Amino acid sequence: MTDNAPAFAPDFAHDAAAVREATDRLLVSVGKLDDEAIGEPSLLPDWTRGHLLAHLARNADALVNLLTWARTGVRTPMYASAAARDADIAAGADRPLAAHLEDLRTSADRFDAAAAALTADRWPYEVEMRNGVIERAARLPFRRLAEAELHHIDLGVGYSVKQLPGSFLDAELDFLTTVKFAGHPQVPALELRAENGRRWHTGRAGGTAGSNGTEAAAGAAPVVVTGTPAALVGWLTGRSAGGGLTTEGGPLPAVPPL
Repeated sequence: MTDNAPAFAPDFAHDAAAVREATDRLLVSVGKLDDEAIGEPSLLPDWTRGHLLAHLARNADALVNLLTWARTGVRTPMYASAAARDADIAAGADRPLAAHLEDLRTSADRFDAAAAALTADRWPYEVEMRNGVIERAARLPFRRLAEAELHHIDLGVGYSVKQLPGSFLDAELDFLTTVKFAGHPQVPALELRAENGRRWHTGRAGGTAGSNGTEAAAGAAPVVVTGTPAALVGWLTGRSAGGGLTTEGGPLPAVPPL
């Protein structure tokens, strides 16, 4: 057993506080833009910065819906429908900078209030995300944190994976390897080695690499990928092509989009 990476264990209060800090950094970056820059392309295909900012605000409200569901037990979907989600993003994309900033601030306030209202006894409650994934309420602040941090990069304003907080990088690697890609049929058996000494197993691995970080099955030798936590997160989240990573046992594989 070489793994020293535990299964992803969210810390609701810590993650909620980290969301506020990430939002503050995001607002500083957005506040340096102007109306023209809002209409320029983001780093996401077919989306301007305005599309991305509208998505971030509506995602905050969508997660408020899930936090409300967890608190009350009354089913409250993230979005009314996929079409409604897309329409809201499109409708909000072309607003001026001031409107985007106000929307980001007020939607963040609503998320903070909803997170604060969810008592610890409701954290294990399960809700359904828009892609059908069943998620525990305890993980919802981390889900929002990942949205804020990764989409800050996608704005193309100079924020990069190298600037992500170390605590987020470690938690994101735990999440990606033990939740997102564990046993994923499109991800080959992988052993990730961070330069800080931590290791993770994920991917197919004969169905054994996954939620408890167990070793790959006999005969399913993993591709070993080594690099900094920032480089590993950049590659796994599609925010980099894998620069700074080295591999053993095969080339750097492609991973499916998040």
